[in-house]
Order: sequence, then C-alpha cells, then structure tokens
Amino acid sequence: MNDNTEGSSISVAPTGVEDFLRVACVSPAIRVADVAFNAEAIAQALDQCSQSGAAVAVFPELSITGYTCADLFGNSRLRTGALKALDQLICLSERIETYAVVGFPFEVCGRLFNCVGLIGKGRIHGVIPKTFLPNCGEYYERRWFTSGAQADFTEVKIAGRQTPFGPNLLFRASDIEGCILGLEICEDLWAVEPPSGRYALAGATVILNSSASNELVGKAAYRRDLIRQQSARCLAAYAYAAAGPGESSTDLVFSGHCVIAESGTLLTESERFRFSTQHIFADIDLGKLANDRLHNSSFSSLGGMSTCRLVEIPIQHAYGKSEVRGAFRPNPRSPFVPSDPTVRSNTCREVFAIQTTGLSKRLSHIGIGCVVIGVSGGLDSTLALLVAAKCFDQSGIDRRGICAVRMPGFGTTDRTHSNAEKLAHLLGVSLRTIAIEPAIRQHFSDIEHDIKDHGVTYENSQARERTQILMDIANKTGGIVLGTGDLSEAALGWCTYNGDHMSMYHVNAGIPKTLVRYLIEWCADEEFKGDTALLLKDISDTPITPELLPRTPTGTNEQHTESIIGPYVLHDYFLFHAVRNGASPSKILHLAVQAFADSYDRVTILRWLDIFVRRFFSQQYKRSVMPDGPKVGSVCLSPRGDWRMPSDASSELWIRELETLRDQ
Repeated sequence: MNDNTEGSSISVAPTGVEDFLRVACVSPAIRVADVAFNAEAIAQALDQCSQSGAAVAVFPELSITGYTCADLFGNSRLRTGALKALDQLICLSERIETYAVVGFPFEVCGRLFNCVGLIGKGRIHGVIPKTFLPNCGEYYERRWFTSGAQADFTEVKIAGRQTPFGPNLLFRASDIEGCILGLEICEDLWAVEPPSGRYALAGATVILNSSASNELVGKAAYRRDLIRQQSARCLAAYAYAAAGPGESSTDLVFSGHCVIAESGTLLTESERFRFSTQHIFADIDLGKLANDRLHNSSFSSLGGMSTCRLVEIPIQHAYGKSEVRGAFRPNPRSPFVPSDPTVRSNTCREVFAIQTTGLSKRLSHIGIGCVVIGVSGGLDSTLALLVAAKCFDQSGIDRRGICAVRMPGFGTTDRTHSNAEKLAHLLGVSLRTIAIEPAIRQHFSDIEHDIKDHGVTYENSQARERTQILMDIANKTGGIVLGTGDLSEAALGWCTYNGDHMSMYHVNAGIPKTLVRYLIEWCADEEFKGDTALLLKDISDTPITPELLPRTPTGTNEQHTESIIGPYVLHDYFLFHAVRNGASPSKILHLAVQAFADSYDRVTILRWLDIFVRRFFSQQYKRSVMPDGPKVGSVCLSPRGDWRMPSDASSELWIRELETLRDQ
C-alpha cells in the first residue's frame, strides 16, 4: 500500500479518497468560422461540466473557429474574432470551477500556430502550439500553420498578459497531489514519438488531447486502441476530444469521437455522429497511476524533468456536495472476472491454457507421468483435476497416471463425496479412497486431544493428515502432489500450514476464488461434454466449505467458509485494490460502498475489510514458503515474484486507519 508513511506519533486520517480527479471531454455543436456561436456553445458546455463536478474539460482542436476553415485562417477577421471569443471565455472562467482546454489559431511574428490554451480562474495559464502538422492525404495544415517546434520564444502576450508559450509546458495543480496536466493536439498522438511520452516522464499524469480526427471506415477502432495504448505506455490518463459533425463536410465527415482511458483501460467514450454537444466524464484515479509508476522499473529508470516547464495552477477538485468521488469510472464488483460473457470466456480459455502449460512443463522437466490430487468434490480440487486431465491429454500421457484420492473425514457430506467419485470415473483417472477418521482418532489419543473439542487442532489435524497421505502416495508412485488452494485462500491464509497449504506444484496459485467457479463452468461449456459437463455444473453450485467440522444429524455440513471469514466477492475486491492498486483502507472502503451498495452496507463492508487486513498481514508467513505455481493475472502473491513482504511486518498503520473509519 502506498500512502501510509506517517510515524507512530502522528495520528492517521483516512486517505486515498482525494485521489480522484474528474475530467470531461466535450465535442460541442459548432458552425464553421462562426466564433460567437462556437464560444457560446463552449460556454454552455463548460457550465454543464462545472455542474457535473469536472475539474478540467478538454475541447476539440481549433474549437473556437472550427478545424475546417482552410484558407480562412489567413483572414485577419477570423483570427481577431477568435481572440475576442477567447477573451470572453477567459472572463467566463472566473465564475466557473472547471478549467478548459480550448483550441484557436494564434499569430506571432508573422507565423500562425495551431494552439490550445488552458483557461481557468479568469486567466489563460499557458498556450501550447501543435508540433506535428499533418500534410498528406486529406490534411494540408502546413499551408496555414507553423510547427510549435519552430517557435523560438517562450512567452506571448495574450488577453493582456504575458503567458507561457511552447510545446513543452506542463501544468501542475498546486493543491492536488499527483495532478500534472500535459496537452497534445491531434496528430501529436499519431506521431512516432508523441510529446505525451516526454510529458509523462516529466511527471504528467493526465494527458489532454484536442483533436479534429475525421472519420473513415475502421478508424474509430484504431483511434480507440491508439488512445488506450498510449495511456498504457505513459502510465497516465488520456482524455481525447474530437471535432464533431458540425465541421465542414466538403470532403470529410467528423464524428465527435471522445475517449478517456487510464493506464491501458478504456474508461468511457462518446456516441459518434451526433450534431448536439456531447459530454463524457471520468474520474481519474491519480493514486492508482502513482502506484503503477512506482512499481514500473522501466518508467522509473528514465528521466525527463529537464525537458519540460512546469506552470503552477490553482486547480481544485470541483465536486459538489452531492457528488461521489470515483463514481464516473468502472468499478466492477468482481475485478478479476470480466462482465462481458465473450471476454470472460476468452479469459477463462487463456487462464486454463496457462495452468495446463505450466503443469506440462513441470512434468516434462521432472520426467514423470504421475500426479496425486486430493479431491473433495469442491471447487478448487475440481479445477486442479481438470487442469491435470487436460495437461495429460496434451502431453499424450494416460489419464490413469492421475491419482485422485478421496479422504473422507468427520465433515464429509454425501454430495461432495459422490461428486468426487463420479468426476474421477468420468475423467478416467485412478481413484483411491482412504478414510482419515481412524488415523485422526489415534492421533488425538496420542496428543491427548479431546475429540469433542472442535477448535483449530481438530480441523488442522485433518488437513495435515490428508497432506501426509498425498505426499506418501506421491513418493510411492514416483509422482508429485498437485496443490489445489487458490489465490484468495493464500491472501487470507485460509489454509493449514504444512497441510493443504503445501504441495509440489500449485496450479491454482494465481486464481482468485471468484474466478474459480467461472473456470469450472467454462470447462463444462468448452472442454468437457456430456455427463462430465453436467456434473461440473453441479459442482460449481456447491457451497464453499472445508468440511472439517462434524456433519449435522441430517448429514449436511453447516461449516460455510464465507460465514466465518466473509464473502469472497468482497475479499477478492479488497485484494485487487490493495495489491494491484496500492489503495489504502479508506479508499477501498469508499469504492466498495459504491460497488456493493445494493448488497452490503458500510458497516458490513468495514467489518470484513478489517478481517482482510488483519489476516493479510498475519498470514504472510504461509505465503513466504508457498510452492511453485503459475502466475495468471496482474495480482500474484508468490514470494519469488510480485509480492515480497516480511512475515513480521506491522499492520498498525492500517489497523489505526480502520479504527478511524469506524468512528466516522
């Protein structure tokens, strides 16, 4: 986690909620060369952006005049009219919270530049000329404009003030941590080395692009991917506003395509081909961007501060009292599970391929054709067994080399016992059944443990007995024990040390619990047919339980994992934001309250978040010695890879923050 660095003598206040910066992209209704109409459209749009809580709004390239004025740019009447309209917008900005990036032509020393300016608080804070001027195909910009790279001055007088000028300006918010704006103009993004790369290295976290990209068949998809990928390369947010259908249609059509992406993720985009003014909004997570950069060695190894000039601006969060920070961005309840069925299916296919390939490589390296798996009829062991079956098929190994071992104990139910047996037979693997009750009773007698005491010794003894059986069978058959526990269990330490915690290869190590069920359902739909598929559907509906406590008189097991440690959908949400995004408890709580508003109240979420934090810290010692296993996603807890944490790290800062949250 990235924001709790205070010493023990300093009280800790909730942090992280202020990370969000609301950005707007606007494609206004325009009339070509009608600067008064265009300025009024921009003013109305700005007012709406301010009411919606946007801190900054970006408008299209040459938005005051229209991009398609062509040789009219050479007419002084258009240029002076544009500057007059710009003055009006600057005056308007005194009473509007939202900053605006607007485009206009600007003449300096007999040269005309295609510029954008950042206006707000009653002044223009800087002017950026376009660097890359397209001059091929349908574009002819060099006929009218000079590249900003040829500007040999760093200030201009505009709106009665000396104002910074140049393609290397960045704007740092003096009162928002981590908010630095970089401005590009259309073709700058499409260049081999966009200025935004340099801006990002100099600290820019939000890139704003004023554009006038026309539409062609297939161009929108290309443009969308270009924006998304540039945001990924820069580890930044990228907000792109394009000119709309009001531009001249003499030879081209413009669609008003607006896109906002963040660190490779598309946050939102507008409808295209609408003549009315179009707005889109997104809340940029500045804290997440800072965390991404902090953990990216390629980014941190490059310098760039000396190439840009920083202009301080008093930009502030513009949220109204009723606005929710972070509301304008995707906030899925299951961040590990894609909501789109097609994307989810492709994700499951890739994850399953990574698992089977990892196991195939391990068996090939060892030179064996035997694995031993403890099967319970539950979700995790079923997935591990399916991975093994697919791996053996791909490697040309007889599935009978898979030794599935049922080890019924005090809490084993008929449903899970039967499902494990049926699945083994349907898959054609070897099956052994070894009841552990006699051995456990003897063990309890040996260690003088009362069998009626159903505490941790009662449960862990069963888990360790099962692991001993599996390890010894593996030794006897010359195979390896395949681990079945998942990523969520590793995060919470919901496994018995040197029991189900241990194996010789751990195929589910990178799979969060919320994804396991979908993987089994995908296997039923795509990889296995007939009775096997039907059985997998039933297994996917099985309640999550370790079945370590005695059965009820009716033969059921009331030991439900999620009633003890909390819902996995919450814990996977906490895990993603804490490890992947470096979020503090207060920020996680803030986001979770939004995401789960119709399922859990704030008190309930905070209760389970407290459990997550305490267990995540206290159970690190188990992760420090976890077996090998393949990483499949952006969150991994392997001590040899993504997560290296001391087992004796103090959780005090995080616990104190949680206590503060309870008092609110």
